[in-house]
Amino acid sequence: MADPSSYRPKPGQIPDSPGVYKFRDEHRRVIYVGKAKSLRQRLANYFQDLSGLHPRTRTMVTTAASVEWTVVSTEVEALQLEYSWIKEFDPRFNVKYRDDKSYPYLAVTLNEEFPRVQVMRGAKKKGVRYFGPYGHAWAIRETVDLMLRVFPVRTCSAGVFKNAARSGRPCLLGYIGKCSAPCVGRVTPEEHRELADDFCDFMAGRTGTYIRRLEKDMMAAAEEMEYERAARLRDDVEALKRAMEKSAVVLADATDADLIAVAEDELEAAVQIFHVRGGRVRGQRGWVTDKVENVDTSGLVEHALQQLYGEETGDSVPKEVLVPALPEDPEAVSQWLADRRGSQVSLRIPQRGDKKDLMVTVQRNAQQALGLHKTKRASDLTTRSRALEEIAEALGLDTAPLRIECFDISHLQGDDVVASMVVFEDGLARKGEYRRFQIKGFEGQDDVRSMHEVISRRFRRYLQEKERTGEWEEGPATDGPATEAHALDGPAPDGPAVSGPAPTGPVPAGPEQDGAAEPREDDGRPKRFAYPPQLLVVDGGQPQVAAAKRALDELGIDDIAVCGLAKRLEEVWLPDDDDPVVLPRSSEGLYLLQRVRDEAHRFAITYQRAKRAKRIRSSPLDAVAGLGETRKQALIKHFGSVKKLKQATIDEICEVPGIGRRTAESVAVALATAAPATPAVNTATGEIIEEDDGGSTT
Repeated sequence: MADPSSYRPKPGQIPDSPGVYKFRDEHRRVIYVGKAKSLRQRLANYFQDLSGLHPRTRTMVTTAASVEWTVVSTEVEALQLEYSWIKEFDPRFNVKYRDDKSYPYLAVTLNEEFPRVQVMRGAKKKGVRYFGPYGHAWAIRETVDLMLRVFPVRTCSAGVFKNAARSGRPCLLGYIGKCSAPCVGRVTPEEHRELADDFCDFMAGRTGTYIRRLEKDMMAAAEEMEYERAARLRDDVEALKRAMEKSAVVLADATDADLIAVAEDELEAAVQIFHVRGGRVRGQRGWVTDKVENVDTSGLVEHALQQLYGEETGDSVPKEVLVPALPEDPEAVSQWLADRRGSQVSLRIPQRGDKKDLMVTVQRNAQQALGLHKTKRASDLTTRSRALEEIAEALGLDTAPLRIECFDISHLQGDDVVASMVVFEDGLARKGEYRRFQIKGFEGQDDVRSMHEVISRRFRRYLQEKERTGEWEEGPATDGPATEAHALDGPAPDGPAVSGPAPTGPVPAGPEQDGAAEPREDDGRPKRFAYPPQLLVVDGGQPQVAAAKRALDELGIDDIAVCGLAKRLEEVWLPDDDDPVVLPRSSEGLYLLQRVRDEAHRFAITYQRAKRAKRIRSSPLDAVAGLGETRKQALIKHFGSVKKLKQATIDEICEVPGIGRRTAESVAVALATAAPATPAVNTATGEIIEEDDGGSTT
């Protein structure tokens, strides 16, 4: 625990101007990011008497070891820079919302020649138009099925589309009129894109135009006694109306707005968002967060706005955002939203009418989400705490092992030997810190020797990090140049952390860009091997445990507990003990160790299989120096297969775009000297399959 006075900036060092500040811990990891209109006033609040600070703030300042800041020109720049740093550094004391599910979107791939309508999850892609999010994927498919009568846009995958184009026959949807069949040329790319644009306009809320146009065409067809066409148009109108009925009108003035509500208690908060487009609820999502910093409702709203719109531009940011409480600086937040949208955005609290009533509904959803989350998590927290306490008691540890690392070795009969490292913090997997290793010290199968090598390599890096950050006094750092310049007020690689002012002037959104670049190891991002575990678990019994303990002893590390979990009887082995520790089968501690061990095994075998598959798929082209995947694919695409490429002359190879004569000569030599591939065999018929797809069958 650090004394905040040990890194408190000197009087007059902190500028009285807007900016963003970062607190770092002793490992130089960023643990908190904040912004302020006046850096001097805001930072002074952190260095008062500890008894006057909120408990969470007190924990943060005593965990920190230094503070630094960056001056910007306006509050809007501070808001953008704060968001960028929170996303980049993932500070442990900042509010971070967790989605309670992966929400599906209705997506239109306008970045393709023939746009496709499909269900998408995950990160949004450039050039794709999104609608939603929806509560269920089936709701999207029902809506799309109704609308394809009127807007027969392509919905098939790339493979189906290519097969149809090759065969000249459309899929079933093309035959029943729910696809315009651009794959076989029934419509031109321009006509199909116009259909996709109309589809997007309708989904965006401009529904009245299309329904009136269809009704007008229906009446005209009836007057001309084209009754079949009139009936078809009538059915199209009904289909669009049914699609509209799936999202009821909630705002009569066809408003485009997002409504955000917050439900909170002392420890947690839940956020619910309703997306209203054209007066109808088009999507809903919910987030939950731990209140790890001292933040009120306005702060929670500001964090929610940052996460919701930080990556959005254009129409994805609505004209109106309704919130239960305004952020601390509503003008700056409104301007930030307007910059992202490209036009004015209204940020306000609804006071009366339909919007106020709808906000009550959103608030009720937030309360229910928080209650459901607390019900689920109460048992999880209790179970995890009990598991860690049982492990500490069984292994004789002074404290519960809040960080556990587990190592496993994987191979196939001595080939492709790899290892995995998984990390669990507070009983939960921290997948961003998983690591994979290739065994380099020797060849063949030797799990004990492999374990010793991996543990040695992992903790040698840990010692290098400690030495570099100045936690050790002897010797300079060994894993990076000692003359690298440091941005802001970070320490030199071999010096103690000091506080001080940053260079002044506006800073663009993103990491420090004020001249000298800070070394990657000191930039506050989670480092690869900088943080030691309280407990090291190996997959195996006495031999593997002894190898791990020997590796730590050779490095002079004696403050990390070691144990092994043997698969046969699920026994826990400790170094230098002839008998294992046997935990009860119903023990939560044993369940946690099993989960950690199984996760390490899964991660290791996944990597090992990937390496083996890559080796099996190897091609003679892999031996050509400087020939990357792009040019390999270009060669295969041009000639059709490695077999045909092997028969080509150097002049013919030079005809491939991006292939010069020297490269062509290298390709020809590599193919000429390559050993003949083992023929592939159809296991069902015993027939030899000739290679014709460009891949090696070895």
